[in-house]
Amino acid sequence: MIGRPTIIPCENGFAVVIVLLAMLLMSTLGVVLVLTTSAETRIAASFRGSEQALYAADAAAERSLDDLRDVADWNTLLDGSATSTFVDGPPSGTRTIDDGSTIDLMEVMNLANCQKKAACSVTDMNANTEDRPWGPNNPRWILFAYGPLRNLLSPGAIESAFYSVVMIGDDPGETDGDPAHDGAPGQPGAGVIALRAEVFGPGGAHKVVELTLAHGASATRVLSWRELR
Repeated sequence: MIGRPTIIPCENGFAVVIVLLAMLLMSTLGVVLVLTTSAETRIAASFRGSEQALYAADAAAERSLDDLRDVADWNTLLDGSATSTFVDGPPSGTRTIDDGSTIDLMEVMNLANCQKKAACSVTDMNANTEDRPWGPNNPRWILFAYGPLRNLLSPGAIESAFYSVVMIGDDPGETDGDPAHDGAPGQPGAGVIALRAEVFGPGGAHKVVELTLAHGASATRVLSWRELR
């Protein structure tokens, strides 16, 4: 009599499934680790670029202070007839920075004056915004200094990929409603102007600082400093 065959369970299939699941888990962990490391690298690079941009904006502002000390009549700053010696060509057109991206000087000025790239109307510049809450006394920013930060000093003294733009405007603390002229002696804001330094760098790095400056008999003093975010 032939007996019933004995069936021996095969465990090889289960082993293959377990191995595949383990490989999938390890692959997933590897991908997560790579993405996490990549994200942390980008965050660190972004923070470093932001800090470098802030120092660059401060350097551009300090360089402009040297030129301002030689200007006796600050009304010549507000009408654009007095400019810095730190310029890299005509006050218009595009400039290319190290990563190949470009900036347009007129667009930079318009964005500062009315938050749009096109030319600003008087109504646009008088509008009350979070950054420009002074209405008719809002500064009318005009170009004063602009060029690659590496050109601030002698060749090789500064290694920087940032391009700087410095603008001058009337002190917004004045109440005369005439941002094209400095206040008369004895009026609020007389002998005070505003300075705005912007820098642009690789990867979209961008910083803006604004200062108010007092024109004394023997020195130019910084009354206030703020970083715009």
